[in-house]
Order: sequence, then C-alpha cells, then structure tokens
Amino acid sequence: MKVEGTDGLFERVERAIDKVRPALGYNIVELVDVSEGVVKVRVIPSTCSAGIPEETVLVLVEEQIVDELPEIKEVVIVRS
Repeated sequence: MKVEGTDGLFERVERAIDKVRPALGYNIVELVDVSEGVVKVRVIPSTCSAGIPEETVLVLVEEQIVDELPEIKEVVIVRS
C-alpha cells in the first residue's frame, strides 16, 4: 500500500531496494508499506537451492535503506 503525503519516501525506498536487488539472487523483495519510519517488505524466496536465506535478504535490504534514508528506523518482513 502506497502512503500518500510522504514526500516521495515510498519511491526513494523503492530505489534503495533496486540498488541491492542484484545481491539478492533470485529472491524477490516487494515493498509493501512505508510509514512512521518503518518499511514493510514481503520476501518471496527463491525456489532454487542456491537461494539466500530470508534473514540475509532482510539484512542486505535494511542496510541499504538505512544507509540512504536515515529517517527510516526499521525494516520488517510481512507475510501474507
């Protein structure tokens, strides 16, 4: 869900995720929500045996986002 009135924060977070995507292998990271300094992502793990563990994906994504956007305090995984 895209939150309006966040001054393009959703798009800036999306761009930060795009920068780290090559390191994620075949895992898919979907930006779900950005609000009050918290980014919510959904991780769709790779079905191949060479997939990166979900926890590693979260660390890589969180480091990239927090480095670029200091207003973001936390990145969490949501499950459907």
